[in-house]
Amino acid sequence: MPIYEYKAFDQKGKSKKGIIEADSEAGARNKLRAAGKYPVELKENLSQSTKAGRAGLGSSVMFERVKSVEIHIFTRQLATLLGAGIPLVSALSSLLAQTANPALKKVLAQIKDAVNEGNTLTNALSRHPKLFSRIYINMVRAGEASGSLDIVLEKLADFGEKQRTMQGRLKAALVYPVFMAVIGSAILFILITYIVPNITKVFADMERTLPLPTRLLISLSNFLRGYWWLLLLLMIGAFFSLRLFIQSPRGRQLWDLLKLKLPIIGSVNQKLILARFGSTLASLLGSSVPLVTSMQIVQSIVNNSLIAEVIEEAIEQIRKGKSMAHALGSSPWFPPIFVQMISVGEQSGNLEPMLIKVSDAYEREVDMAIMAMTSLIEPIMIAAMGAAVGFVVLSILLPIFEMNQMVG
Repeated sequence: MPIYEYKAFDQKGKSKKGIIEADSEAGARNKLRAAGKYPVELKENLSQSTKAGRAGLGSSVMFERVKSVEIHIFTRQLATLLGAGIPLVSALSSLLAQTANPALKKVLAQIKDAVNEGNTLTNALSRHPKLFSRIYINMVRAGEASGSLDIVLEKLADFGEKQRTMQGRLKAALVYPVFMAVIGSAILFILITYIVPNITKVFADMERTLPLPTRLLISLSNFLRGYWWLLLLLMIGAFFSLRLFIQSPRGRQLWDLLKLKLPIIGSVNQKLILARFGSTLASLLGSSVPLVTSMQIVQSIVNNSLIAEVIEEAIEQIRKGKSMAHALGSSPWFPPIFVQMISVGEQSGNLEPMLIKVSDAYEREVDMAIMAMTSLIEPIMIAAMGAAVGFVVLSILLPIFEMNQMVG
């Protein structure tokens, strides 16, 4: 559907600017007049209309340009405006006017139009599932039903920023080791394929058998120089084969089990899942979303099929009248202390605050585990690089020592 940029006057004679979506220019003018605006200038935004026509509203190509941080900012700003007593349509209009991202601007225009036509905000947001998750939509639905939409939006903004911060810390901790691994591998490849052959040429005239490390180094150098492309193809093939295997049900289970069982990394991953479980469930329950619905939403975001199965079984037991602590207690992935704190929260009627406490506790443990993992990875990588370089140096020096002995 075409998008039009307009300049208009409202009923008080104030100048207004914005964008509107309509089937035609006449339809856009009718929409503006119905909203109490009198257009003086109207032109089609061809750049946005062409992109929207090519990609389609539901296409991931369009939504990839909207960052999660922009959604968090929009949520917090909307909560602030609603908390100040500004009507929803007026708040959306204000945010629309100050949004710089064209893709997000188009989505906000559609949301505003849908609300202006009498739809709920929940219904308007649910038309854009690639931008607004199930958690987001369900919390907004609960906020609209309870009349506390501004409070729920504030919680959503806090929750989104908290999750983003946690993911950012994990990514930041992995940047240095990955960078060092790539640079170190590149240096070793250049050393073995280009420098070592020039040095080992002097050993060609030796009538004695070269030491085993030297022969291994020369063979490795010849293989990498002649068949590096084959090694690259094998690595790419292994990568895509692993991806296909992980996409199968059995492969997904084995991969998720490996992520939980690996030394150090498995413990960090488990604590990260538990922290996300606690914070998400607390946010949903605090927004008056029913427990079973909240558990179903949490099940879809844990990103681990084994724990998702445990949550699914727990949902069935909760429907039969069992407590959440009892339902989760038989799983090895939920530690006893986690289950005990949930049990205390259920018995005291303070499940939401208890979930927040247990989530904060596991987030602190994740931070400490990431720091410990980073401090452990660094010396391991230095030792590995030192061993590789030491092997190259030793392989080159051994024949030289033998030549000196022969001369002596």
